[in-house]
Amino acid sequence: MNAIRRSVRLGVQRGWIESRQMMTNREDLFNGLIFPLIFVVVMFFMRDSKLPGTEFSLGAATVPSVLGAGIVFSGMLGMAGILSVEREDGTLLRAKATPNGMVGYLVGKVVTVSFSGIVGLLLVLIPSLFLFDGIAPGGLTSWLGLLWVLALGLVATMPIGAIFGSLTANARSIGLIMLPTLGLGAISGIFYPITALPEWLQYIAQVFPMYWLGLGMRSALLPDSTVIIEIGQSWRPWETLGVLAVWAVIGLTLAPVVLRRMARRESGSSVAARREKAMQRIG
Repeated sequence: MNAIRRSVRLGVQRGWIESRQMMTNREDLFNGLIFPLIFVVVMFFMRDSKLPGTEFSLGAATVPSVLGAGIVFSGMLGMAGILSVEREDGTLLRAKATPNGMVGYLVGKVVTVSFSGIVGLLLVLIPSLFLFDGIAPGGLTSWLGLLWVLALGLVATMPIGAIFGSLTANARSIGLIMLPTLGLGAISGIFYPITALPEWLQYIAQVFPMYWLGLGMRSALLPDSTVIIEIGQSWRPWETLGVLAVWAVIGLTLAPVVLRRMARRESGSSVAARREKAMQRIG
């Protein structure tokens, strides 16, 4: 138990070090800033449009939806991307060779991805509070609602990302995950109310976490008058909690199994073979 505890502590330290490095690396900073900036600019130009059936700004109404989608991209794609890259460069193999190294490694990745997701959320939320009126009208209640959706959203998405990262052949395969995720964003009511879409698309969107994270964020940060554009004209907090919890249970159940199998297959020869293929593509 002490060894496991020490590995967890080292994993937290490693995650914090990686997070600090991310904040001081020029390329990481650019990648972390560019998409929040694009979203804020797009929402700013939507500020004079009105949410259908209300006098509320469509730009302001889009803010919480973008925050929910950002959790999916950070939690799922972020974790998948890190695992696939570090499988290819041998980092994961080195962790496997260390006693309880996989525990510390995964804890470190959870810290890093969570930090990245929270920073991305703040980069959208903070300027939006100055640009738009009517966000977080409930005060403390709104912020507490945001926190539970954020926490449950990360728990629901990071294990799924770890599964995808374990199953991808190499880092370039992440595009195969990104494209369907972007497609889900298009049908999950991120930039326009989901009720404007055909019912069959609404049903598909409601299977996945992105819609529910957007809905949970909207319920926390928007006034009650905007609920009229939601399915059933309800924030559906219990359904949001239930669907995200189901995804969290699925991910937490399957991720350890998939990660163990992936770790068993890792060897010096497999890493060398992936590097050789990468060099052939470059050459």
